[in-house]
Amino acid sequence: MGAPEAFTSTADIGHFIGGKPVAGGARRQPVYNPATGQVARQIALGGQAEVDAAVAAARAAFPGWANTPPIRRARVINNFLALMNERKDALAAIITAEHGKVFSDAQGEVMRGIDIVEFACGIPQLLKGDYTEQVSTGIDNWTLRQPLGVVAGITPFNFPCMVPCWMFPVALACGNSFVLKPSERDPSAAIFMAELLREAGLPDGVFNVVQGDKAAVDALIEHPDVAALSFVGSTPIAQSIYERGARAGKRVQALGGAKNHMVVMPDADLDQAVDALIGAAYGSAGERCMAISVALLVGDIADTVVARLAERARALSIGNGMDPAVEMGPIVARAALERIENYIALGAAEGATLVVDGRGHKVKGHEEGFFTGGTLFDHVTPEMRIYKEEIFGPVLACVRVKDFAEAVELINAHEFGNGVACYTRDGNIAREFARRIQVGMVGINVPIPVPMAWHGFGGWKRSLFGDMHAYGEEGVRFYTRQKSVMQRWPESTARGAEFSMPVAE
Repeated sequence: MGAPEAFTSTADIGHFIGGKPVAGGARRQPVYNPATGQVARQIALGGQAEVDAAVAAARAAFPGWANTPPIRRARVINNFLALMNERKDALAAIITAEHGKVFSDAQGEVMRGIDIVEFACGIPQLLKGDYTEQVSTGIDNWTLRQPLGVVAGITPFNFPCMVPCWMFPVALACGNSFVLKPSERDPSAAIFMAELLREAGLPDGVFNVVQGDKAAVDALIEHPDVAALSFVGSTPIAQSIYERGARAGKRVQALGGAKNHMVVMPDADLDQAVDALIGAAYGSAGERCMAISVALLVGDIADTVVARLAERARALSIGNGMDPAVEMGPIVARAALERIENYIALGAAEGATLVVDGRGHKVKGHEEGFFTGGTLFDHVTPEMRIYKEEIFGPVLACVRVKDFAEAVELINAHEFGNGVACYTRDGNIAREFARRIQVGMVGINVPIPVPMAWHGFGGWKRSLFGDMHAYGEEGVRFYTRQKSVMQRWPESTARGAEFSMPVAE
């Protein structure tokens, strides 16, 4: 196969409302190619007017779509699945052009999104209710699940395909209409998928995209016709959206930040553990909510592991993500690059040992790109901000602990509880780790334990606000509500008024 075709469009990005592209108002913001540091296109920033139009289109489309038999809805999703598979490389190239992650990683993101679309094709099975005949004399009782109405998703820059796919395929298959507010940093993937949904036969207005910033988010939170909100992003914003949405009477799932730890036990296969840490810490330039950002090195293996990590971090191939030889692409934006490199300076000032300093990395031919190198700290302590706070960049902090119990205690004491991993050959250690750790997603010799589509995604503690995780059966429960029906067909002889609480007879 030849080299993948890069996405080079310079066309402005607008909204997708009521089944067609909408240019939007006067507010514009540049969209950058992070590998070159140059403006690639402009995005229209929507606000109240665009949100009102999208919600109105979704509300008008909802009754017909909700009344469509589930199997027919699933067939539309299946058509969309076929189109996603057919054009997955084009979508991956869009992601690389606007996010910066390497093309193979973008392909992986698209495939994980496709997994959830496949799951959504089978949702009619999960919409079945329960039935009890003769629950009381002459009375039958059953339950059913019905869609909520207009629901909305607010998604981050780091997975412009996969994270929206956590939401809208499940919501649509359940019979809802949807408004997506993607990140303004990499907006083109959302429009690409909207066009595919239209081509797949989705009725106009069932899926809408509003580009924008905080103004669009605020409008969605406050809109009285939006029944539910799904969000993925930082913890402060997740908490704010959860609280504001709940006050407005909406159902909310808000996935927040992370500080994912990986424990390396003395008995672990160190070659595998180092490979895992390098890939999980520096893959996608660390811009993953499941990235490993803390290595807990147990016992006397720390010197060996840190030396191997340093050698590998210095040797990372960094450059344009469309180059198949590159292992790590740029940071998504200059402001994000500056924030990451400020954290590196802070870590050194706090007293951590800066083993590998990635600051100031330049790529030949891409000198204006938003690049930083892989950074490695040793002798990090739990009091340091680089340990406590989410950096969201290619920065790995090594913490030395004396034993397994100390590692578990540190992880359980952290405010975040998104993902965690443990590398060991000891089955009892693995079992106790999985049982005792207070984290939502756990990997045993798996560095990034993102669950498959039918299991659902979500963290604990301040990594998730709300009661239900994303996608899987949890997603079906989130995007539907249960109705219980009790039915009696009385005989012709009247029984008279009943004033007591009905009980089983």
